[in-house]
Amino acid sequence: METKTINKTTEQTNNPWEGFNEGRWQHEVNTLDFIKRNYTEYKGDDSFLEEAAPSTEKLWEKLQELFEIQHKKNGVYDMDTDVPATITSHEPGYLIKDEEKIVGLQTDVPLKQAFMPFGGINMANKALESNGYEVDDEMSFIFNKWRKTHNQGVFDAYTDEMRLARKNKIITGLPDAYGRGRIIGDYRRVALYGIDFLMKEKKKDWKNVGSKVMTNDVIQLREEVSEQYRALADMKEMAASYGCDISRPASNAQEAIQWLYFGYLAAIKSQNGAAMSIGRISAFLDIYIQRDLDRGLITEFEAQELIDHLIMKLRMVKFARTPEYNQLFSGYPIWATLSLAGMNMDGSSLVTKNDFRILHTLTNMGPSPEPNLTVLYSSHLPEGFRTYAAKVAKQSSSIQLENDDLLRQYWGSDDSAIACCVSATVIGKDMQFFGARANLAKAVLYAINGGVDEMTKMQVGPRFRPLEGDSIDFDQFMDSYKDVLDWLAELYVNTLNVIHYMHDKYAYEAPQLALMDTDLKRTFATGIAGISHAADSLMAIKHGNVKVIRDEDGLAVDYIPQNEFPTYGNDDDEADEMANWILEYFMTQIKRQHTYRDSTPTLSLLTITSNVVYGKNTGNTPDGRRAGKPLAPGANPSYQDGKYLGEKNGLLASLNSTAKLNYACAQDGISDTQTINPGALGRTDDEAMQVENLRQVLDGYFDRGGYHLNVNVFGRELLEEMDKDIDNPKYANFTIRVSGYAVKFRDLTPEQRRDVISRTDHTKM
Repeated sequence: METKTINKTTEQTNNPWEGFNEGRWQHEVNTLDFIKRNYTEYKGDDSFLEEAAPSTEKLWEKLQELFEIQHKKNGVYDMDTDVPATITSHEPGYLIKDEEKIVGLQTDVPLKQAFMPFGGINMANKALESNGYEVDDEMSFIFNKWRKTHNQGVFDAYTDEMRLARKNKIITGLPDAYGRGRIIGDYRRVALYGIDFLMKEKKKDWKNVGSKVMTNDVIQLREEVSEQYRALADMKEMAASYGCDISRPASNAQEAIQWLYFGYLAAIKSQNGAAMSIGRISAFLDIYIQRDLDRGLITEFEAQELIDHLIMKLRMVKFARTPEYNQLFSGYPIWATLSLAGMNMDGSSLVTKNDFRILHTLTNMGPSPEPNLTVLYSSHLPEGFRTYAAKVAKQSSSIQLENDDLLRQYWGSDDSAIACCVSATVIGKDMQFFGARANLAKAVLYAINGGVDEMTKMQVGPRFRPLEGDSIDFDQFMDSYKDVLDWLAELYVNTLNVIHYMHDKYAYEAPQLALMDTDLKRTFATGIAGISHAADSLMAIKHGNVKVIRDEDGLAVDYIPQNEFPTYGNDDDEADEMANWILEYFMTQIKRQHTYRDSTPTLSLLTITSNVVYGKNTGNTPDGRRAGKPLAPGANPSYQDGKYLGEKNGLLASLNSTAKLNYACAQDGISDTQTINPGALGRTDDEAMQVENLRQVLDGYFDRGGYHLNVNVFGRELLEEMDKDIDNPKYANFTIRVSGYAVKFRDLTPEQRRDVISRTDHTKM
């Protein structure tokens, strides 16, 4: 189909809101009210979708060429060395200027990674050196002598105990050497209101912050709102360099998408966050698209073209990162998480045609890890959309699904979105202090060895009395384990308090927070690694008659269960309840601590690909897992090949176990990643039947209270074949869900590829 250009000038009216239904949104910053009064629910199927436009094909072909160069250069196409990245630090950049309907790059060259020293100059320099670039002496001098960074501040304030716990990986993956991320600006505000209005609102807030007593909190917030105000001005300047006037509201669909993207671009230009999510934008943009369709200004073909170009921009986001970071988060994820669908609080759905269009980009441009497409799922969503989501999940392995019924229940809003992988936040109303994980599988070993690390032999925890003998008394162990968890929760929260204080001070996320309410609710995210191994170890100690093997110094170094014992992941109530006990007990201890800025503590069961690194630093565990072997990812049951370990009862039993975990105690999210052999869904020659069966699995899982699901539909044989020929171009875009995000399989490290291959491949329901 031949397309006409949509870079045409549409008739400019004095009122960019003409045709929209009136509401509170006209008198206050309230994008949710605008959406609810103006969106068009869609209950049909995918038959209206259009193919890729010629412009999309040209741009995607060019980007594929750049991706291939990037891959051959170990994930780095190019890097800045001496321009500290800010919203306005770079000249405009383009992929193919005349073909782009949505413009804007992080730097001046596609895929070039910016120099971001504000989080830590050592981190920025190490990213350069590890990729063969020279460190700039002047930048090093400035950021070591004149301008302190987040990382420097953190290590100035760390106690010896914090450093020791970090070094020994009992607290691990801390955002003390990289941006914390997980803060979603309400980028829709740029399109709906324009920058000038938002600046006036921030000026009002600044005048209203404070009292006659200038407390620390008042002084801090006044300074932050001033930074937000300046960030908005910088956004306007940056957009003007591309020839766009975002001082005013968007007047058509193309402008709405472009304006919104400029808000997001300001964030990724200036912040190297661990997760730079774009939020919940689908229904909002559909309103503008539908208005233009009704006016005859664009066609459905052109609407898809606009969405394809936006998603292509999100596929291009890159950050300069260190080898250590890439070990934790393999495959270069940036978690540009985009949340789709969901339900209204009144029981109607928020599904629009745009949810289909965004998923359809995985067909028009093929599978991709980014953006991290996330369906807010409920069995009450229209059947046509649930069927299409199941179809795309099966074909692409590029989407994840979250329980929208739980999100509405616990977050009290129908405008929540996912930051990173599984972490909920209400758009524009909440922000999160992200904080990595405590290794509770390793904590089991500390409880046995009196706080001595089993790998380094260092005294890390307090000198608890070690458990003696060649067997373990369950009651004695539980007393010791509680002591370790109590100590660990306090140290963990205090460590995060240091990190977030310093991040606010030296690497404040002004662009994101400028597009949020000044009076925010703050959550304080903590996490657990190794939940399945901890639960199975406790079950082994309770029922397995575990024999303890000690080294020459009497340190327990191995454990041999003599008897079979129930394990988590097989729909066994006792084992699943043990996992819940660990979750609930640790969360209780977290809640007892003081949190920075009086934030509300939350907890996640999420490891990303860090499960490999965490496992490498964890010794033999009583469940039979071998030292150095990966931990199971997220909330997944163990998939080790040990005598008693692993999921033995099929996919549904595994899902049932995960669904029993108490989301009330894990509101930062519960990650579950499943690989399903196509044959388990029915005859491989009957696509419709397989899609229908997968949809029924999704309906049942989320109705039972499951929170999150990554879906991979392929057999282990395919992964083994690719692993042997990993550089074959035909596998270049093969995408796989790992633990909360997707990645190109070839971008995983060899260790992580082996880990993914060894995961349970469900051949039966």
